[in-house]
Amino acid sequence: MRSKRTVHLRSTIGDEMLVRDVMTTEVLSVQKLENVVTVAHILSERGISGLPVVDKQKHVIGIITQADILSVVGVRREHTFRDLLKNMLGEPLPERRTGDIVADIMSPVPITTTPDVTIAKIAQIMDEKKIRRLPVVDEKKKLVGIISRADILKAVLKNLT
Repeated sequence: MRSKRTVHLRSTIGDEMLVRDVMTTEVLSVQKLENVVTVAHILSERGISGLPVVDKQKHVIGIITQADILSVVGVRREHTFRDLLKNMLGEPLPERRTGDIVADIMSPVPITTTPDVTIAKIAQIMDEKKIRRLPVVDEKKKLVGIISRADILKAVLKNLT
């Protein structure tokens, strides 16, 4: 059984904190002409699952994720472990993306947020859209940060202790 304190915190913490309070401000980003293999190495070495794609003025134009890169070899988000095993045994996976540069495989027009949105709203969007991160943009649509599920979890846990 939950205590009243837990239920109360659960219902108000996300409404009290804003994206600006929990976002990561030192954001690694890539440009659309970047080589996909280079981006794959960055994701792997940094232990991150996706990066904003920006133009020369730092406007967010897309997002590239591990899933996007895996799609090049035929692995889609909705594929099951069984599908992947079958693929390793020689069966093809449908809808393979192709391309050597980020622009070929990135997800264009990503969902973004601004720093003044509550983390409760962002958590809801992430859940509904099944995404793990949102680029944070200013009023000119320039990248100023990124907020991930991990950032939200850290902030909530910090406020609970």
